[in-house]
Amino acid sequence: MESVRAEFDTQFTWDYERGRDGLNRLYEKAKRSQWNVSDDLDWSTPVDPERMIRLQAEATGIPAGMPARSLLDVKGSPVASWDEDQWVEFALHSQAASLSQFLHGEQGALLCTARLVEAVPWIEAKYYGATQVVDEARHVEAFARYLDEKMPTTYPINENLKTLLDTVLRDERWDLVYLGMQVVIEGLALAAFGLMLGTTQEPLLKKMLRYVMADEARHVAFGILSLQEIYDDLPAADFRERQEFAYEACDMMRRRTLNAELWPRFGIENAEIEALLPRQSSQQALQRLLFSKIVPNCKKLGLLDHRDGWLRERFQEMGVIQYEDWENTAEALTIGDAVEPIFADPTTDRPSPNDD
Repeated sequence: MESVRAEFDTQFTWDYERGRDGLNRLYEKAKRSQWNVSDDLDWSTPVDPERMIRLQAEATGIPAGMPARSLLDVKGSPVASWDEDQWVEFALHSQAASLSQFLHGEQGALLCTARLVEAVPWIEAKYYGATQVVDEARHVEAFARYLDEKMPTTYPINENLKTLLDTVLRDERWDLVYLGMQVVIEGLALAAFGLMLGTTQEPLLKKMLRYVMADEARHVAFGILSLQEIYDDLPAADFRERQEFAYEACDMMRRRTLNAELWPRFGIENAEIEALLPRQSSQQALQRLLFSKIVPNCKKLGLLDHRDGWLRERFQEMGVIQYEDWENTAEALTIGDAVEPIFADPTTDRPSPNDD
């Protein structure tokens, strides 16, 4: 157990008129799209984690352990002597680590969204936020059960993710909870889910990810619809604070992709990995793809080019500005940099997760 002390205002609203059409449609969609972890997923599906990794490598043509496997070509690399079985084991634990961070992030989203229900001033946002609380609880349940029943272990929360969640939860400004959780963390999660969906050959995980992604697309849309309303009139100094917050949150999440919680299990110090892995082109490509969901939404909110274009310059330095015009809430990244449309509009009905 761990506690985070946070102080913020709880807002009642006595105006029950529902004039925000986008949020109303999103709320109606959320009510129609509820699913049950126990009933809608076949937990009797057998999962052989090692076979899952080998099938994934065979199907995608990407060797097990990428992008970390690119360190084989680096002189003095701590993984230079690893054989194929070791890379399969590493890839298996990397998958477990990723699923663990999904789990912890979903609990963070559960807490943040519960706070939003209290703090937002509009009844439509309170209505929709309440449905997202249920969504997030369902996601925590799903990932926790998958890790417990189908994977060899669960990893603790990554320090960078924990730091960002603490920062978001402690801030008294409710719009920064939206920005940190709905835009940055949820946007990154949506991209990460899409990448895993595009590579895994395991049917239970694939179906679970499709269900979760349909929910997550609504969550990101919730943040955009809500923040657009207030960011149009935000004073310049306050707007710069939001730009800086968005960049700092993205930088934390970029460091999270190094999987610091994973390497000590294999007898390797994180300092060695931090000195080598970020330089590898495959790692840089992975990071860029993950941020392809965040950059377009920052543009929609006016954060990229407000006044002096400060955030645009930061994203250029990160090498992710090329994604500014991607339709990020309506697509899922798959392997090979391809895009597979899974749902056309998060405010309308999604296809069945059984569709491939």
